[in-house]
Amino acid sequence: MRNSLSRPLTLVLGGLLLINLFQAYSTELIYDEAYYWYYSQNLAWGYFDHPPMVAWMISLGSFLVDNELGLRLISCLMGIGTILLLWSLTRHPQKNLYLREFIVWVLSITLLQAYGFLSLPDTPLLFFTALFLLLYRRFLEHRGVGITILLGISMAALMYSKYHAALVILLVIVSNPRLLKDRFAWGALAVSILCYLPHLNWLYQNDFISIKFHLFERPNQPYSFTKFTLGFLLNMVALFGLTFPWVYNTLFRYRWQDRFEKALAYLAYGVLLFFFISSFQRRVQTQWLVVICIPVAVMVGRSILEQPGLRKWIWRMGLANILILAWLRLGLVFSPLFPGTYESHGNKEWVANLQEVADGNPVVFENSYRLASMYGYYSREPSIALNNAYYRKNQFSIDHSEALVQGKKVFYITKGRKKGDQYYLDEQGIRRYGYFMENFESFRKLWADLPQHTPLKPGETCQMWVYNPYKEDISYSKLRFGIAYLDAYKRLNEVHPVSLQPVPSGVLTSNDTVRLEFVMPSPGKASPVFARAVISENQLLWGINGSAQRIDP
Repeated sequence: MRNSLSRPLTLVLGGLLLINLFQAYSTELIYDEAYYWYYSQNLAWGYFDHPPMVAWMISLGSFLVDNELGLRLISCLMGIGTILLLWSLTRHPQKNLYLREFIVWVLSITLLQAYGFLSLPDTPLLFFTALFLLLYRRFLEHRGVGITILLGISMAALMYSKYHAALVILLVIVSNPRLLKDRFAWGALAVSILCYLPHLNWLYQNDFISIKFHLFERPNQPYSFTKFTLGFLLNMVALFGLTFPWVYNTLFRYRWQDRFEKALAYLAYGVLLFFFISSFQRRVQTQWLVVICIPVAVMVGRSILEQPGLRKWIWRMGLANILILAWLRLGLVFSPLFPGTYESHGNKEWVANLQEVADGNPVVFENSYRLASMYGYYSREPSIALNNAYYRKNQFSIDHSEALVQGKKVFYITKGRKKGDQYYLDEQGIRRYGYFMENFESFRKLWADLPQHTPLKPGETCQMWVYNPYKEDISYSKLRFGIAYLDAYKRLNEVHPVSLQPVPSGVLTSNDTVRLEFVMPSPGKASPVFARAVISENQLLWGINGSAQRIDP
């Protein structure tokens, strides 16, 4: 890489780094960044939604500079590093003659620009994918202990970034089955597993909650061609903007010349095929495809060096992309320039307004980890998200944030409240209502579960198991028990309170499990497919206390 780092490239990347640093400093956080900042306040080997790499990055940057720039500092450096790695991956004897075309091509890739300064899990995913591929190429050329260890570490770093990394590694192996007989390849895998053991242990200690959520518990909806498959195809276009016809034409006509180029092609084709098939089951988000930007950037980058016609159109459309992206990036800072309201606009204002209303008391957001995280970042005052059966679990469901507000006066914000004396103005100037609660008390970590196959026989007696993980006993008088009925896509249909038989008295003992009998309620809507045990404490809305159990027909 040192030999190929020319002075013009250094100047261009230096200028881009300065632009990204300024953007990072002057752009308010988006909600996901605030959520990952919340991760970083308690460093761990894993979190509910993602592995820990993004939290580590934010923690390190914020330690150096405690503002938006610090939160995004490592992402800015990784963004430049990704471009350097792409330059090194693009091997061609004449590539220095077409430096400007290469830069225009790379900077025209929409999400490569965005993840060049935003702190999101996809930023390290892109960087470590490029690094992994560079090391893999050197591994193919020269086997040895040193490159084996580095390759293993890069695979672990990939997996610490985002679970999608498993697809990257798997597709590279599929492209070269001989790796299965290569002792150095197995050595690299052993190194990666060794480095990844802390996260695997975290998953084990937390009952593989992240894997269960992503694979089994994430709510879905009925198939819609427009939302699912057409949405996937539009996401393919969004990745590359105006250059997409020439990009995909190059991709699908690409002919690899060696095992490394074959790996690039398999990675691009494989990710697209995987998520195309997935689009018949659920909506595919644009960022799920972002990893193909690395192999495609190299494949198209090499092709524009050899094909004058392609080079001409990538140059023209790439410049148009860059102008559009520059306008949008300015709009992130100066809201009048942006076509509509974006989530980086007005956060400081609504947080300051809510701070004044809350008057120094902790704020509890019902079903919004996004608002709780954003408020926590800009106010630096206690705030939590309290999730109930009408939403989903997140990091606030598994950490110790609930303890911050127990027994305190809180300002409670619920989306269902449409009027009242206390409210704040959100980023669009809309009133969001809440109310003060004295001596707040919640028990969202109570666990309740049903038998694996719950017979749906209304009026008959059934059982649920309830576990109290808290250090204190909980009075039964504070609790209500219920059954939530869900449809085939695990969307909540309704909740019915249940009558316990006999009615328990006294307390639910700390760290104890009890078995309670109840009368199975009759569903009031269409026949449910899943049932979940739920608990309401102190008249709060029903919690998410158990797993969704399929109901026997």
